[in-house]
Amino acid sequence: MIRPHDHDPGAAADWSAHALQSVAAAGHRSGGARRAVIESLAAQDCCRSAQEIFDQMRADGRRVGIASVYRVLDLLVGMGLVQRLDLGGGMSRYEPALPDGAHHHHLVCVDCGEVSPFEDPGLEQALEGTAARSDYTVVGHDVVLRGRCPGCRAA
Repeated sequence: MIRPHDHDPGAAADWSAHALQSVAAAGHRSGGARRAVIESLAAQDCCRSAQEIFDQMRADGRRVGIASVYRVLDLLVGMGLVQRLDLGGGMSRYEPALPDGAHHHHLVCVDCGEVSPFEDPGLEQALEGTAARSDYTVVGHDVVLRGRCPGCRAA
């Protein structure tokens, strides 16, 4: 059964602390932009674009440039702390890569571009079975379902 993904504030706080510690351990300064981007990523419940992260940070009164947001995201992706997703439309989206491997999948509206997270234990079981039967060592997977959201269907 497909169900909405529940954002876990405890896991978000753990990821934020882990990310800040990892960045420091790698020898990077703990600049305001890095901390702000990490805190913004930890607070979200699904993937967002760099522009959406920048807009939220500006709305929160943080003075960070868009170029700094992209640099921090590139660093975090390179360190394996953030997952970059291509959900179509030519725009990358970003979300924390949780150290315990917890993840969710995405529903994308083909009309308005809304992205909603979901979980489906039956789908996970099927994917694990496929991985076990393959000749590959599967290290991860992404599932994106495209369709029309309730708002666009009603319009």
